[in-house]
Amino acid sequence: MITDQISDCLTRIRNGCIAKKDTIYIPYSKIKTSLIQILFEQGFLVNYKLERKKNQKSILVELKYIYPKKQSVIKYIKRISKPSCRKYSSSKNLPRVINGLGIAIISTSKGIITDKLARTNKIGGEIICYVY
Repeated sequence: MITDQISDCLTRIRNGCIAKKDTIYIPYSKIKTSLIQILFEQGFLVNYKLERKKNQKSILVELKYIYPKKQSVIKYIKRISKPSCRKYSSSKNLPRVINGLGIAIISTSKGIITDKLARTNKIGGEIICYVY
């Protein structure tokens, strides 16, 4: 049993990028699906889809690279709020990742959204991770 599912998801993505894998599998959960959907919408992933193998759902994620050297689009992905130490922020104090070039993913009452969308909607929440 995995204690922190979000950290496991981010680690699988990070390790897949380092190993230059084209696709990776991540065990299914709603939180992970919405997190991966945000990464896809922001252009960090090529595609993702849900798959079912022997009564287990998983998410097939296609990682994005810059060719010809096959450098990963995701340079940095880090979990900020952990189960042992939660990090919350109001809409006024939301962090800017690399002065707006990266994204912070925030868990709010409206769901999991990016920091830019949280600022425009004036919603604060738990800072899940930074990606750039």
